[in-house]
Amino acid sequence: MPETKKSSSRISAKKLSNLKVVVLCIAAATTFWILNALNKDDYTTVVDFPIELVYDREKYVSVAEEPENIQIEISGNGWDLLRKYFNFNSQSFPVEISNPSSRDFILTSDLKRGLSDFLGPTQVVSILDDSIKYHINRIQTIKITPKLDSTSYSLYKNFKLLGTPEFDPPQLTFTGPSSLLDSLKKTFTVNLNENKINKDLSKEVKLNLPKEMASLVSIKEKTVIVKLDVVAFLEGNKRLKIRKINFPKSVTLENEEEQLMMNYLVDERSSDQLKELEFEGVVDYYKRNKEDSTITVEVKPLPSFLDQVRVTPPKLKLRYGN
Repeated sequence: MPETKKSSSRISAKKLSNLKVVVLCIAAATTFWILNALNKDDYTTVVDFPIELVYDREKYVSVAEEPENIQIEISGNGWDLLRKYFNFNSQSFPVEISNPSSRDFILTSDLKRGLSDFLGPTQVVSILDDSIKYHINRIQTIKITPKLDSTSYSLYKNFKLLGTPEFDPPQLTFTGPSSLLDSLKKTFTVNLNENKINKDLSKEVKLNLPKEMASLVSIKEKTVIVKLDVVAFLEGNKRLKIRKINFPKSVTLENEEEQLMMNYLVDERSSDQLKELEFEGVVDYYKRNKEDSTITVEVKPLPSFLDQVRVTPPKLKLRYGN
């Protein structure tokens, strides 16, 4: 039988054992070098060091994400710097703010001494950030008079509101950061969600805050009752007699027999008063349009219980001379 050749690529057990010894020696030497190096002083590095803003959280609240760290350059023992770099067992440095609503930053130069004491024996070389910015407001409680969102309801055809909407309670109590409460004074509205209202309405409405404010602002009242008084306006029309004022003898109307028709809406509560009035279409020569020789017809009298008064035709043409 032919002789089988052994693979030349196979590593012998003796060579493999020698290779393990070499690897272990290199690892041991590297470890020894690293340990020896970390025991030395006078290393310098830049780290993101954790901080915590300290203020009276019962009187103030942050309306923006608070800073969690600052960049600092430190020097010291290698082991100590390694722990600082990876935040091993690092407590946050407390940044105390006595009146956080008076301004929105604190200079880091004011923190250097305290930070150096906090990090000892590590030395603070410099703080790379010039300042720590924040947005903290004083917590306040205010009352706001509610407003009805005009887009959240509609009235039936020819119906109108009597006066302004009423609310029960007439004022709502809000608690939260001052800047958000200031904006709520201008923007908070109540949504009625009613269409084609054709009778007096009294509805309890649940109060909701904008999503961006819900976590910071609270409302004492959970609901409010909205009251609307409405009135119907009835459609009507009447023929008008023409009454001319201040006309010279040489000026007439092109059609002296022109028939004027007045269309209107009348408050249903005053429809009986309408029967007692005599309406006229008044044309005043002094109010003529000199460019086209026309006069706009004015309805008189024009009581307040009438609405959307229209005259057909709205203007009359003048004729000059005989």
